[in-house]
Amino acid sequence: MKVSEKDVAYVAELAHLELSADERARMLRDLNSILEYVDRLSELNTENVEPMAQVSDRYGVDVSRQGSERFAYAAREDVKEGLRPSLPHEEAMKNAPETDGTFFLVPKVIER
Repeated sequence: MKVSEKDVAYVAELAHLELSADERARMLRDLNSILEYVDRLSELNTENVEPMAQVSDRYGVDVSRQGSERFAYAAREDVKEGLRPSLPHEEAMKNAPETDGTFFLVPKVIER
């Protein structure tokens, strides 16, 4: 797969980047270079290569368990008591700098 100039322009627009012609050309070259390298890596035979160690294997892992059970220490208990009370809607609206009575009004921050 090759990245086209159109692809670069599209992604730059999504990211709100203004790229010069030189920057677009470099981006096109660099992205295609990365994709070519990934294609080369995918040609490697990794059939007999052991998986690498995970960082999480070093911290609190129960080695007597297998698979995802090894990381059970990281799971929190489910809260069974249901929803907790929150700030009443009227109270929240009373503290809002601007509101339409139902929602907070905020300034527009993105111009297109």
